[in-house]
Amino acid sequence: MLGDVLVTGGASGLGAAVVDAVHEAGGRPLVLDKAAPSAPHVADFESVDLSDTDAAERAVRDLVSRNGGLSAVVTAAGVDRCGRLDEVPTAEWEHVVRVNLFGTVAVVRAALPYLENGRVVTIASTLGLRAVSDATAYCASKFGVVGFTRALAAETAGRTGVTLVVPGGMRTHFFDDRDEQYKPADTAKLNPPDRVAAAIMFALSRPAGCEVRELVVAHAEEPSWP
Repeated sequence: MLGDVLVTGGASGLGAAVVDAVHEAGGRPLVLDKAAPSAPHVADFESVDLSDTDAAERAVRDLVSRNGGLSAVVTAAGVDRCGRLDEVPTAEWEHVVRVNLFGTVAVVRAALPYLENGRVVTIASTLGLRAVSDATAYCASKFGVVGFTRALAAETAGRTGVTLVVPGGMRTHFFDDRDEQYKPADTAKLNPPDRVAAAIMFALSRPAGCEVRELVVAHAEEPSWP
């Protein structure tokens, strides 16, 4: 039975879709995000900037201490900053890596002691497998998530289930603040986030000893894959 599931970025986008799916499956969603989630079925929430790894680790421990444990973690939080390498300010470039990669690692590191026989699902991107111009920060962070997750799966085999989910673009507000040249040309060729959340729930619901190691989930005509 699904218990308490910690979801980063659970106030919006894919994270909010995972929160809904966890609730529908009978679990208790616990959320880490900078913004408060609007979903009434969030069991607990801690406000945190995931670029601050010390704060992220404390937030995980605080949530666990208030709720008594965890059955799974889903690291859905993510940010982006498009532009050519020499045009993106250093602080903004590094912020993408801090949230997407270091924030993911910090949350998982703090959660692992509570996840014996539990599960970790990390969220990479098709741009963690395929590099494109004007996305050096995002690609670096998501390629890092891929490598981190594969190494973590080897490290925790037999103790904690680990799944890498690789989504293509989704119909969320993720693209809203981009310059027009970096927005999807056709949003109809993006998956709604609930479809990716369903794949995540499939990974979370496998029986003991059965691992879904990696899942690529993309719209059939979405151009970032293959």
